[in-house]
Amino acid sequence: MKKLAAIVCLVVSFAFLAGMAFAGEGDVGKAEALVKKGVAYYNANGEDKALEEFSNPKGEFVEGELYLFMVDFSGITLAHGGNPDIIGKNMKGLKDADGKLFIQEMIDVAKTKGSGWVDYKWKNPKTGELTAKSSYVEKLGDAFIGCGIYK
Repeated sequence: MKKLAAIVCLVVSFAFLAGMAFAGEGDVGKAEALVKKGVAYYNANGEDKALEEFSNPKGEFVEGELYLFMVDFSGITLAHGGNPDIIGKNMKGLKDADGKLFIQEMIDVAKTKGSGWVDYKWKNPKTGELTAKSSYVEKLGDAFIGCGIYK
């Protein structure tokens, strides 16, 4: 009986840890899909309508903790579904906790690769703690659309 209980406990623990390990992978796919959906929306509806919708906290580009942001290559925030107060502000010089110029890196990734992931550290609004974060960015004209996930 003790052996059976130990095996059940081990299986449940493994399932829990596996679920934790793969939870981030689902968010990766969701973040990339949300960005691609945003690019398609932008191309179909134009810049003005897209920027308005991307910045709408109750719009179709906010899914739980995920939201879109759009920044031009000079660093100006064009849209932000999580913090509309920074729209119009230049974020190019923004640094993470380690001094990394992560917006500049997002610009560089979008310009040189067309799309990709940028890792940095940011305060998680849910926990209040400094957390590893990754944002997927995709070039769109002279700007990029992005979506970040906490790891």
